[in-house]
Amino acid sequence: MNFTITGSLGNISKPLAETLIVAGHQVTIISSKPDKARAIEALGATAAIGSVEDVDFLTAAFKGKDAIYTMVPPNFGASNIRDFIGSTGKKYAEAIKASGVKKVVNLSSIGAHLDGGSGPISGLHDVEQAYSELDGVAVKHLRPAYFYTNFYGNVDMIKHAGILGSNYDAATPLVLVHPNDIAAAAAEELQQGFAGKSVRYIASDETTAANVAKVLGTAIGKPELPWVEFNDEDALQGMLQAGLPEVMAKSYVEMGAATRSRILYAHYFNNRPASLGKIKLEDFAKEFAKAFV
Repeated sequence: MNFTITGSLGNISKPLAETLIVAGHQVTIISSKPDKARAIEALGATAAIGSVEDVDFLTAAFKGKDAIYTMVPPNFGASNIRDFIGSTGKKYAEAIKASGVKKVVNLSSIGAHLDGGSGPISGLHDVEQAYSELDGVAVKHLRPAYFYTNFYGNVDMIKHAGILGSNYDAATPLVLVHPNDIAAAAAEELQQGFAGKSVRYIASDETTAANVAKVLGTAIGKPELPWVEFNDEDALQGMLQAGLPEVMAKSYVEMGAATRSRILYAHYFNNRPASLGKIKLEDFAKEFAKAFV
């Protein structure tokens, strides 16, 4: 089969491409950075260098493919996060329609059932809506949980304040996922048949915020590491001090508030996947410990 995947050589797209190539498929990888071309070709893939905001470029990259994998890249400089994500999704949809591709696996997110109030995830809701208007195109929306790798952003908090926390309390249920488990699910969906518009939740583990602090803390030699709840303003100021742009920081605070209220994961808990991914919190804690130096 012949696939195009977006996401360059990111934490999901690279292992996804490797899996497909090992299985004998032809893979084109879209990247906005010309200096990635050599590394893409070294994997055995074809590099397509261009912008995901260029519909003509996307159309050419999608044309003639058996299926494509789409994801909206992060843009920390966007003045409106939801608008950027949603408008990129509309460009994808336009290119999908123009190219004639009939099968799409799209990276969405847990919480994408919500039309607003969920930070950057609101934009992924808009992407799903744009794809819903594609007639005759089968679309599988992958809705992964909260990435384990996001906790790397808390390393300085642990080192300097001796705590782990966010704007939700220690008892808050968390659903977590490893990028490799997302890549495995994406590869599975691309290689199998599906019809219509559907959603697949992807999770590696289910736990609580308190247990995240306990497991990660134990792995780094700090078994008493506490989970601390911040109010929204303190959470915002902490992100700003860490260097996040204000627009992105406010968006993440909103996502945390949706986690705190339990609405972000509500649809997931009513539609749990039949099985969870392979990489559990304790497995990720070993990776975290290696990075915590």
